[in-house]
Amino acid sequence: MSILDQFKLDGQTALVTGCKRGIGKAMAIALAEAGADIVGVSATLETEGSVVGQAVTERGRNFKGYACDFSDRPALYRFITRVKSDFPQIEILVNNAGTIIRVPAVEHPDEDWDKVIEVNLSAQFILSREIGKEMVARGRGKIIFTASLLTFQGGILVPGYAASKAGVGQLTMALANEWAGQGVNVNAIAPGYISTDNTEALRNDPERSQAILARIPAGRWGEPEDFAGPVVFLASPASDYMHGTVILVDGGWMGR
Repeated sequence: MSILDQFKLDGQTALVTGCKRGIGKAMAIALAEAGADIVGVSATLETEGSVVGQAVTERGRNFKGYACDFSDRPALYRFITRVKSDFPQIEILVNNAGTIIRVPAVEHPDEDWDKVIEVNLSAQFILSREIGKEMVARGRGKIIFTASLLTFQGGILVPGYAASKAGVGQLTMALANEWAGQGVNVNAIAPGYISTDNTEALRNDPERSQAILARIPAGRWGEPEDFAGPVVFLASPASDYMHGTVILVDGGWMGR
């Protein structure tokens, strides 16, 4: 197999959560370009006629969309039952769905904490367990989490988000420790400061935005398309000996 062939995903099915916009959308399109059919889910994704679905089908791949609010535990289990029935073999799982709520810690209500932890961590574990057990049984699969700079740092005004993303980093290693020897790769990608809905408030704050840019060696905010290469790599045979790793895609932020 040539080196370029190791990045091909022909004939595989990838489930991408949080795929309606931003990083998840870019990841879904990239996986489709590499040859995978895409199963997409987001809280408000159109089941027919979505922008991401159109982009995937324009690249000659199949797309099936679902809507599910990952903060609703019963709804998550209903989605899992349905998607496993519709797609008995999912080779790639991209756990990208997430939410962020900015409130100072002294004012941070239980409801906000619970929602962020549920969407960003608990739902990620449940989905990984339920899809991952089938991968373990087959002896092959790829699970990719979206981590964060706050997997390593504390952040400001986002205690729930920071805690959840730190948990994602540990969960990545915990699952890799159990499943690496059974043919399932579990890794994560940690975005830096990216131009998405989650960072709109920061980008609209001139002082914070300038402070952030001043620390990024690359000198720019990242774009969702910066994740195309990394996600295809982690989903492909090219990364078969990688387990429990968190890849930083941050313009050099963490090296500063």
